[in-house]
Amino acid sequence: MSNQNSSSYSSYSSVSYSSSSNVNGEQVSGSRHAQTSHTDPSGTTVSTASQNLGEPVIREQRHFDSQGREQLGGPQGATASRRIEDVDEEQARRDREYEERIEEEYAKREGGA
Repeated sequence: MSNQNSSSYSSYSSVSYSSSSNVNGEQVSGSRHAQTSHTDPSGTTVSTASQNLGEPVIREQRHFDSQGREQLGGPQGATASRRIEDVDEEQARRDREYEERIEEEYAKREGGA
């Protein structure tokens, strides 16, 4: 009987969006949230990105060792990161297009289009 070490790897991703509009159909609020995690024998890295309509993206990355303890310095001494980014013109254009598609989709679901 051979003794083999088995390694476990896994990944997970989740994305959510929300949107609301007032009676005139104008966008008044919206948000998006994405989370990914990657686990390997050394531990787990969880990355999140969140954004409210009209606000900058907030990114966060957390690292946990194989025992589940959070590693504040990140894996192998990397620094933990949390930053706010300004939206460039290209991203702002894509955001507007996304918001328009979401508004149209909600209007269809509500019977308005």
